[in-house]
Amino acid sequence: MVVGGGQGIGRAAALALAKAGADVAVLDAEEARGNAVAAEIGALGVKAASLCADVTVAKDAARGVAQAREALAGLDRVVNIVGASSWSPLLELDEATWERDFDLNLKQHWYVAQSAARAWIDNGESGALCVVGSVSGQFSAARHGAYGAAKAGLLALVRTAAEEWWPHGIRVNAVVPGAVRTPRIEAAWKEGSIPRPDADTLGRMALPEDIADAILFLISDMARRVTGQSLVVDGGATTKFPYSAG
Repeated sequence: MVVGGGQGIGRAAALALAKAGADVAVLDAEEARGNAVAAEIGALGVKAASLCADVTVAKDAARGVAQAREALAGLDRVVNIVGASSWSPLLELDEATWERDFDLNLKQHWYVAQSAARAWIDNGESGALCVVGSVSGQFSAARHGAYGAAKAGLLALVRTAAEEWWPHGIRVNAVVPGAVRTPRIEAAWKEGSIPRPDADTLGRMALPEDIADAILFLISDMARRVTGQSLVVDGGATTKFPYSAG
């Protein structure tokens, strides 16, 4: 199941999994988006399902996991890419914005992960979870502090879930992107609501497919000995020495 699979990184991840031979349930808050990606997946010759739920609501997140298990006749991998950032200096940040960013970037990940893990443990099954974090959760997050704090919490949640659930055969990891050129981000650049970053060290901004490939690795048996890790995929952006003249 790919949570938030209707666009951007989620769509790219769902298609990458399907191309690797997986049956995929696409869960999205917008039914039309999920249906469109499910149709693309079905055209690749694997089983596809489209589900609609608001995973920021605990019971709806649990329902989405249950429906994915039913639609696919089982569920052994969950990818969750849902997240969004509000932009404002800390001195201008209001409580509603803080709560929204934590709901989208941390709390709903707990809902989905808990529901999936409970189902696997109750049924004596193993499984793998992969979430999408952000370098803003590892470094500073100027002008989007609530997002950065939530993403930092998410990476801590990954480590704790991995420690608690490994005895049940459940792996938990995160992909940690820098700036990614998704349709939503491009629209925000055009309207001027967020700054447009320069190209990263490797010479261009990341595309959704770049992040999807890392997700595919972590969620697959290629990473069967990897758990509790945060794989940074930022084109080297965070490796640059801050005092360099170059």
